[in-house]
Amino acid sequence: MINQPNTKSIVCFGEILFDIFPIHKKIGGAPLNVALRLKSLGINTQIISCIGNDSNGKEALDYLTPTGISTQTIQINHTHPTGEVFVHLNEKGSATYIINYPAAWDKIKYTQEGETAVIGADVFVFGSLACRDAISHQSLLNYIALSKFKVFDVNLRAPYYSKELLETLFMEADCIKFNDGELYEISDLLDSPYHSLEQNIQFIAEKTNTNNICVTKGSHGAVLFTNNQFYYNSGYQVAVADTVGAGDSFLAGLLSVLITENNPQKALNFACALGALVASHEGANPKITRKEIDNFMYPIQR
Repeated sequence: MINQPNTKSIVCFGEILFDIFPIHKKIGGAPLNVALRLKSLGINTQIISCIGNDSNGKEALDYLTPTGISTQTIQINHTHPTGEVFVHLNEKGSATYIINYPAAWDKIKYTQEGETAVIGADVFVFGSLACRDAISHQSLLNYIALSKFKVFDVNLRAPYYSKELLETLFMEADCIKFNDGELYEISDLLDSPYHSLEQNIQFIAEKTNTNNICVTKGSHGAVLFTNNQFYYNSGYQVAVADTVGAGDSFLAGLLSVLITENNPQKALNFACALGALVASHEGANPKITRKEIDNFMYPIQR
Protein backbone atom coordinates (compact mmCIF):
# COMPACT_ATOMS: atom_id res chain seq x y z
CA MET A 1 0.00 0.00 0.00
CA ILE A 2 2.77 2.44 0.97
CA ASN A 3 6.00 1.89 -0.88
CA GLN A 4 8.32 2.80 2.01
CA PRO A 5 7.74 0.21 4.76
CA ASN A 6 10.22 1.90 7.09
CA THR A 7 8.40 5.25 6.95
CA LYS A 8 7.66 6.64 10.39
CA SER A 9 6.67 10.23 9.70
CA ILE A 10 3.08 11.49 9.30
CA VAL A 11 1.55 14.97 9.18
CA CYS A 12 -2.16 15.50 9.89
CA PHE A 13 -4.06 18.61 8.77
CA GLY A 14 -7.25 20.10 10.17
CA GLU A 15 -9.28 20.82 13.24
CA ILE A 16 -8.25 21.03 16.88
CA LEU A 17 -11.33 21.53 19.02
CA PHE A 18 -13.11 20.55 22.20
CA ASP A 19 -15.95 18.03 22.23
CA ILE A 20 -18.56 19.41 24.64
CA PHE A 21 -20.55 16.64 26.33
CA PRO A 22 -23.50 17.26 28.67
CA ILE A 23 -21.35 17.23 31.81
CA HIS A 24 -17.74 17.47 30.63
CA LYS A 25 -15.50 18.38 27.69
CA LYS A 26 -12.68 16.54 25.93
CA ILE A 27 -10.05 17.73 23.47
CA GLY A 28 -10.62 16.34 19.99
CA GLY A 29 -10.99 16.92 16.29
CA ALA A 30 -10.45 14.04 13.89
CA PRO A 31 -6.95 15.09 12.69
CA LEU A 32 -5.79 15.66 16.27
CA ASN A 33 -7.25 12.34 17.40
CA VAL A 34 -5.38 10.56 14.61
CA ALA A 35 -2.15 12.42 15.43
CA LEU A 36 -2.36 11.69 19.15
CA ARG A 37 -2.97 8.00 18.57
CA LEU A 38 -0.18 7.75 16.00
CA LYS A 39 2.22 9.40 18.44
CA SER A 40 1.20 6.97 21.20
CA LEU A 41 1.99 4.12 18.79
CA GLY A 42 5.54 5.37 18.24
CA ILE A 43 5.02 7.20 14.94
CA ASN A 44 6.69 10.60 14.47
CA THR A 45 3.64 12.81 14.03
CA GLN A 46 2.84 16.51 13.58
CA ILE A 47 -0.44 18.39 13.11
CA ILE A 48 -1.04 21.55 11.10
CA SER A 49 -3.92 23.42 12.73
CA CYS A 50 -5.02 26.66 14.37
CA ILE A 51 -6.38 27.48 17.82
CA GLY A 52 -7.75 30.66 19.36
CA ASN A 53 -5.99 33.03 21.71
CA ASP A 54 -8.30 31.94 24.53
CA SER A 55 -8.56 29.60 27.51
CA ASN A 56 -9.44 26.61 25.33
CA GLY A 57 -6.43 27.32 23.15
CA LYS A 58 -4.13 27.45 26.17
CA GLU A 59 -5.68 24.24 27.47
CA ALA A 60 -5.03 22.58 24.11
CA LEU A 61 -1.35 23.56 24.16
CA ASP A 62 -1.01 22.43 27.78
CA TYR A 63 -2.56 19.09 26.81
CA LEU A 64 -0.28 18.58 23.82
CA THR A 65 3.03 19.50 25.44
CA PRO A 66 3.53 16.23 27.37
CA THR A 67 2.41 14.11 24.39
CA GLY A 68 5.55 14.95 22.45
CA ILE A 69 3.62 16.32 19.46
CA SER A 70 5.33 19.50 18.28
CA THR A 71 3.24 22.67 18.53
CA GLN A 72 5.41 24.45 15.95
CA THR A 73 2.82 23.97 13.19
CA ILE A 74 -0.15 24.97 15.36
CA GLN A 75 -1.09 28.58 14.64
CA ILE A 76 -2.79 30.98 17.08
CA ASN A 77 -5.65 33.13 15.77
CA HIS A 78 -6.43 36.33 17.68
CA THR A 79 -9.83 36.86 16.05
CA HIS A 80 -11.58 33.49 16.09
CA PRO A 81 -12.08 31.13 19.05
CA THR A 82 -10.76 27.63 19.51
CA GLY A 83 -13.26 25.22 17.99
CA GLU A 84 -16.06 23.63 19.98
CA VAL A 85 -18.38 20.77 19.04
CA PHE A 86 -21.49 19.94 21.02
CA VAL A 87 -21.88 16.16 21.18
CA HIS A 88 -25.14 14.30 21.63
CA LEU A 89 -25.01 10.58 22.41
CA ASN A 90 -27.94 8.25 21.85
CA GLU A 91 -28.73 5.24 24.01
CA LYS A 92 -26.19 3.12 22.07
CA GLY A 93 -23.37 5.63 22.48
CA SER A 94 -23.48 6.80 18.85
CA ALA A 95 -22.71 10.48 18.48
CA THR A 96 -24.19 13.39 16.55
CA TYR A 97 -22.52 16.80 16.45
CA ILE A 98 -23.22 20.54 16.33
CA ILE A 99 -20.04 22.32 15.20
CA ASN A 100 -19.42 26.03 15.87
CA TYR A 101 -18.48 28.30 12.95
CA PRO A 102 -16.31 30.16 12.33
CA ALA A 103 -13.55 28.77 14.53
CA ALA A 104 -9.79 29.21 14.55
CA TRP A 105 -9.25 25.95 12.65
CA ASP A 106 -11.24 27.40 9.73
CA LYS A 107 -8.42 29.91 9.27
CA ILE A 108 -5.35 27.65 8.93
CA LYS A 109 -2.77 29.55 6.87
CA TYR A 110 -0.10 28.16 4.60
CA THR A 111 3.23 28.64 6.38
CA GLN A 112 6.90 27.83 5.89
CA GLU A 113 6.80 25.61 8.99
CA GLY A 114 3.88 23.67 7.55
CA GLU A 115 5.55 23.38 4.16
CA THR A 116 8.72 21.97 5.72
CA ALA A 117 6.72 19.46 7.76
CA VAL A 118 4.71 18.20 4.78
CA ILE A 119 7.71 17.92 2.47
CA GLY A 120 9.56 15.94 5.13
CA ALA A 121 6.68 13.57 5.90
CA ASP A 122 5.98 10.31 4.12
CA VAL A 123 2.22 10.42 4.73
CA PHE A 124 -0.20 13.37 4.82
CA VAL A 125 -3.63 12.84 6.43
CA PHE A 126 -6.52 15.23 5.83
CA GLY A 127 -10.31 15.32 6.09
CA SER A 128 -13.19 17.01 4.30
CA LEU A 129 -14.43 19.09 7.25
CA ALA A 130 -11.38 21.38 7.09
CA CYS A 131 -12.59 22.56 3.69
CA ARG A 132 -15.72 24.31 4.99
CA ASP A 133 -13.85 27.66 4.97
CA ALA A 134 -11.96 29.07 1.99
CA ILE A 135 -8.78 29.84 3.96
CA SER A 136 -8.18 26.35 5.37
CA HIS A 137 -9.43 24.83 2.10
CA GLN A 138 -6.85 26.65 0.00
CA SER A 139 -4.05 25.90 2.48
CA LEU A 140 -4.97 22.22 2.34
CA LEU A 141 -4.80 22.14 -1.46
CA ASN A 142 -1.37 23.81 -1.33
CA TYR A 143 -0.08 21.22 1.16
CA ILE A 144 -1.57 18.32 -0.81
CA ALA A 145 0.47 19.40 -3.82
CA LEU A 146 3.65 18.80 -1.77
CA SER A 147 2.65 15.44 -0.27
CA LYS A 148 4.22 12.09 -1.04
CA PHE A 149 1.26 9.89 -0.01
CA LYS A 150 -2.15 11.41 0.70
CA VAL A 151 -4.73 9.81 3.00
CA PHE A 152 -8.25 11.25 2.79
CA ASP A 153 -10.18 10.60 5.99
CA VAL A 154 -13.73 11.34 4.86
CA ASN A 155 -15.77 13.02 7.59
CA LEU A 156 -19.20 13.95 6.25
CA ARG A 157 -20.80 16.60 8.44
CA ALA A 158 -23.78 18.32 6.82
CA PRO A 159 -23.88 20.97 5.48
CA TYR A 160 -20.10 21.20 5.13
CA TYR A 161 -19.53 19.15 1.98
CA SER A 162 -20.68 18.84 -1.62
CA LYS A 163 -20.28 16.39 -4.48
CA GLU A 164 -17.83 18.76 -6.16
CA LEU A 165 -15.65 19.08 -3.05
CA LEU A 166 -15.56 15.32 -2.46
CA GLU A 167 -14.70 14.59 -6.08
CA THR A 168 -11.82 17.07 -5.94
CA LEU A 169 -10.38 15.50 -2.77
CA PHE A 170 -10.94 11.94 -4.02
CA MET A 171 -8.89 12.66 -7.13
CA GLU A 172 -6.02 13.93 -4.96
CA ALA A 173 -6.00 10.97 -2.56
CA ASP A 174 -3.84 7.85 -2.64
CA CYS A 175 -5.95 6.25 0.10
CA ILE A 176 -9.57 6.92 1.16
CA LYS A 177 -11.14 5.90 4.47
CA PHE A 178 -14.81 6.20 5.37
CA ASN A 179 -17.58 4.33 7.19
CA ASP A 180 -20.20 2.17 5.51
CA GLY A 181 -22.89 4.84 5.74
CA GLU A 182 -20.60 7.33 4.03
CA LEU A 183 -19.70 4.71 1.41
CA TYR A 184 -23.31 4.35 0.30
CA GLU A 185 -23.98 8.08 0.40
CA ILE A 186 -20.90 8.73 -1.72
CA SER A 187 -21.80 5.90 -4.09
CA ASP A 188 -25.18 7.56 -4.66
CA LEU A 189 -23.52 10.94 -5.23
CA LEU A 190 -21.25 9.36 -7.85
CA ASP A 191 -24.19 7.55 -9.49
CA SER A 192 -23.06 4.03 -8.69
CA PRO A 193 -25.35 1.34 -10.20
CA TYR A 194 -24.27 -1.19 -7.55
CA HIS A 195 -25.73 -2.34 -4.23
CA SER A 196 -23.11 -4.47 -2.46
CA LEU A 197 -20.31 -3.07 -0.30
CA GLU A 198 -17.56 -4.66 -2.39
CA GLN A 199 -19.01 -3.54 -5.71
CA ASN A 200 -19.30 0.03 -4.52
CA ILE A 201 -15.75 0.01 -3.14
CA GLN A 202 -14.44 -1.14 -6.51
CA PHE A 203 -16.65 1.40 -8.27
CA ILE A 204 -15.24 4.26 -6.17
CA ALA A 205 -11.68 2.97 -6.61
CA GLU A 206 -12.09 3.03 -10.40
CA LYS A 207 -14.03 6.31 -10.46
CA THR A 208 -11.42 8.13 -8.36
CA ASN A 209 -8.32 6.26 -9.55
CA THR A 210 -7.53 5.39 -5.93
CA ASN A 211 -5.81 2.06 -5.25
CA ASN A 212 -6.49 1.95 -1.51
CA ILE A 213 -9.91 2.19 0.14
CA CYS A 214 -10.87 1.29 3.71
CA VAL A 215 -14.46 1.11 4.97
CA THR A 216 -15.31 0.75 8.65
CA LYS A 217 -18.52 -1.03 9.68
CA GLY A 218 -18.89 -0.11 13.35
CA SER A 219 -19.09 -3.16 15.60
CA HIS A 220 -18.94 -5.37 12.50
CA GLY A 221 -15.34 -4.55 11.71
CA ALA A 222 -13.92 -3.19 8.47
CA VAL A 223 -12.91 -3.92 4.89
CA LEU A 224 -9.65 -2.88 3.26
CA PHE A 225 -9.26 -2.87 -0.52
CA THR A 226 -5.68 -2.47 -1.67
CA ASN A 227 -3.91 -3.50 -4.87
CA ASN A 228 -7.16 -5.06 -6.15
CA GLN A 229 -7.46 -7.38 -3.14
CA PHE A 230 -9.97 -7.37 -0.29
CA TYR A 231 -9.04 -7.88 3.37
CA TYR A 232 -11.65 -8.37 6.09
CA ASN A 233 -12.03 -8.20 9.86
CA SER A 234 -15.42 -8.97 11.41
CA GLY A 235 -14.85 -6.77 14.48
CA TYR A 236 -14.30 -7.14 18.22
CA GLN A 237 -17.16 -7.11 20.70
CA VAL A 238 -17.00 -4.56 23.53
CA ALA A 239 -19.41 -2.69 25.79
CA VAL A 240 -19.59 0.69 24.03
CA ALA A 241 -19.16 3.80 26.19
CA ASP A 242 -19.26 6.13 23.18
CA THR A 243 -18.06 6.04 19.57
CA VAL A 244 -16.33 9.44 19.62
CA GLY A 245 -12.87 9.08 18.08
CA ALA A 246 -13.07 5.32 17.49
CA GLY A 247 -12.75 5.76 13.73
CA ASP A 248 -9.82 8.13 14.19
CA SER A 249 -7.92 5.63 16.32
CA PHE A 250 -8.82 2.95 13.78
CA LEU A 251 -7.11 4.98 11.05
CA ALA A 252 -4.07 5.63 13.23
CA GLY A 253 -3.77 1.93 14.00
CA LEU A 254 -4.10 1.01 10.33
CA LEU A 255 -1.44 3.47 9.19
CA SER A 256 0.94 2.63 12.03
CA VAL A 257 1.20 -0.99 10.90
CA LEU A 258 1.15 -0.30 7.17
CA ILE A 259 4.07 2.12 7.33
CA THR A 260 6.19 -0.12 9.55
CA GLU A 261 5.32 -3.61 8.24
CA ASN A 262 3.24 -3.11 5.06
CA ASN A 263 1.01 -6.04 6.10
CA PRO A 264 -2.63 -5.22 5.13
CA GLN A 265 -4.34 -8.00 7.10
CA LYS A 266 -2.32 -7.39 10.24
CA ALA A 267 -2.93 -3.65 9.91
CA LEU A 268 -6.68 -4.16 9.56
CA ASN A 269 -6.87 -6.51 12.55
CA PHE A 270 -4.88 -4.12 14.72
CA ALA A 271 -6.96 -1.13 13.64
CA CYS A 272 -10.26 -2.88 14.41
CA ALA A 273 -9.04 -3.91 17.87
CA LEU A 274 -7.81 -0.40 18.67
CA GLY A 275 -11.04 1.21 17.46
CA ALA A 276 -13.09 -1.18 19.60
CA LEU A 277 -11.01 -0.43 22.69
CA VAL A 278 -11.44 3.31 22.20
CA ALA A 279 -15.21 2.84 21.86
CA SER A 280 -15.21 1.03 25.21
CA HIS A 281 -13.90 4.21 26.89
CA GLU A 282 -15.32 7.71 27.21
CA GLY A 283 -13.97 10.34 24.83
CA ALA A 284 -11.77 10.23 21.77
CA ASN A 285 -8.33 9.85 23.32
CA PRO A 286 -8.24 7.40 26.23
CA LYS A 287 -4.78 6.14 27.11
CA ILE A 288 -4.39 2.62 25.70
CA THR A 289 -1.04 0.85 25.74
CA ARG A 290 0.31 -1.55 23.14
CA LYS A 291 0.23 -4.28 25.78
CA GLU A 292 -3.48 -3.66 26.37
CA ILE A 293 -4.14 -3.94 22.64
CA ASP A 294 -2.13 -7.17 22.39
CA ASN A 295 -3.91 -8.68 25.39
CA PHE A 296 -7.26 -7.72 23.90
CA MET A 297 -6.43 -9.26 20.51
CA TYR A 298 -4.75 -12.36 21.92
CA PRO A 299 -6.23 -13.06 25.37
CA ILE A 300 -4.25 -15.49 27.52
CA GLN A 301 -6.03 -18.78 28.01
CA ARG A 302 -6.46 -19.57 31.71
